Amino acid sequence: MGPVCWQCSGLIDGPLFCGACGALQSPPSDYFAFFGLGSKLSVDPAALQKRFYELTRLLHPDRFTRKPEREQSHSLEASSILNDGYRVLRDPVERAEYVLRGNGRGVNERRTQAPPELLEEVFELNMALDELRSGDQSARPAIEQACAGFEGMLAEADSSLMASFEAWDSGGGDTALDRIRSILDRRKYIQNLVRDASAALTAPVA
Repeated sequence: MGPVCWQCSGLIDGPLFCGACGALQSPPSDYFAFFGLGSKLSVDPAALQKRFYELTRLLHPDRFTRKPEREQSHSLEASSILNDGYRVLRDPVERAEYVLRGNGRGVNERRTQAPPELLEEVFELNMALDELRSGDQSARPAIEQACAGFEGMLAEADSSLMASFEAWDSGGGDTALDRIRSILDRRKYIQNLVRDASAALTAPVA
């Protein structure tokens, strides 16, 4: 037997409302279940946004001011999950990190070592950054070129991430998750390089 409604004891046939009496239930904490999505990393942004607006109207606390206290509490909790879940699910990187954490593969938050194939580019960028910070403006073109190259690598990482999403959705299992984590770690490192280069280029000239 599945879960039953707290108000009428009828069987619950959906994640939020009782099909018999319409009472709002205790909302699921899993974002995919909350939005009525399968555990798929490939998400249609337009469909997700439409579902968000639908649930916003259905769950707004003002609709429950005359409902039982328990239902009012569920509305407040659901509204919080709705906003947090939408923020995570609409962003591919945050969505991937959410799934990884749920499968015991939290993304490494520390600054990782440079990927071996990027060692030369990272060394040259750091040299140019040191020169620019010391007042040598002739280093600026090299930094701009490096920044453009790393931004291109970010675009490639995003493309690889989408392909890995499809692999996971198709039953890729642990292999797909490990690939996703590897891409995210690499992407995070490259993103930090772009951030450092952009900050140096936009810093006031002494």
